[in-house]
Amino acid sequence: MLLNTCQPEADKALLQLGRRLQADGYRFTCVTPLTQQRNNERQSAARARTLRDIFGWNRPFTASLLSADELAQMRVAQILDEDGDCWRSRVRWSSLEDLLFVHSGFPTTQADAVFFGPDSYRFAHFIASHLQGRFSEINHAVDIGCGAGVGAILIGRARRHAQVTALDINPDALRLSAINVALAGLANVSVAHSDVLQGITGNFDLIVANPPYMLDAGRRAYRHGGGSLGADLSLRIVNEAIGRLSQGGTLLLYTGVAMVDGHDPFLAAIRAQLTAPQWSWHYQELDPDVFGEQLLEPGYEQVERIAAVGLTVTRNG
Repeated sequence: MLLNTCQPEADKALLQLGRRLQADGYRFTCVTPLTQQRNNERQSAARARTLRDIFGWNRPFTASLLSADELAQMRVAQILDEDGDCWRSRVRWSSLEDLLFVHSGFPTTQADAVFFGPDSYRFAHFIASHLQGRFSEINHAVDIGCGAGVGAILIGRARRHAQVTALDINPDALRLSAINVALAGLANVSVAHSDVLQGITGNFDLIVANPPYMLDAGRRAYRHGGGSLGADLSLRIVNEAIGRLSQGGTLLLYTGVAMVDGHDPFLAAIRAQLTAPQWSWHYQELDPDVFGEQLLEPGYEQVERIAAVGLTVTRNG
């Protein structure tokens, strides 16, 4: 996996920082924004004391907490910001199994923020469960809206002979995905700019996606799903992806659904698309209640809950 040639020194420095954290045994489980906020609001959390505080909880830290070499490395990587008389990292590092992923700092207020969070862990489990039960060849796979590259990296690591492409419309996501791929040591995973599948040709044995599914007033790309209840992008992915599956190929879509009066509007919308005999499909709730704080936001007045769901669609061969 080649790093960004436009800013190679910054990317190399960020990759080297990730390798240092790996060597130090760094681990951090990424939580929801509300949980992160509540932890950081505690009086004891005013300043960082550990690497997890700096790169996980994203707290301000004094220069004495890191070596001069580490601070210099952060400057070269362009991830060091002044915060009063302290410093703060522009990125976070989170662990998934034995992998490390660099993603956007907290809070993720930028329109081009790169996502990693609890959905990433559920998405990873969804992919792993499929791969454990799949014995047919995966030669070509894509991860739509890759964010930090979780889907592409997990597939590339589990199927070393497969050619896997991480796709995103956000250049920052592609940059951080490329660094995460390099950190994972994978030569069979590449990144490419694409709006869903419009920027890539061919058919695929496996397509995975974990798209945004919220209504977001700021229309941040990593969060805003569009439509009346955030489902538009997920519906678009289903529509475009099933037509690009090879014979025996599978789409794995992890998304969230705003449930209204006991009704699943996403399931109702996709059911008609998948009635033809060429499709075998399965739909399941993976978590019945996620991001409950979102129900306080405009547009969610009639929503009972948001459920994390998994859709599996296979083109019969």
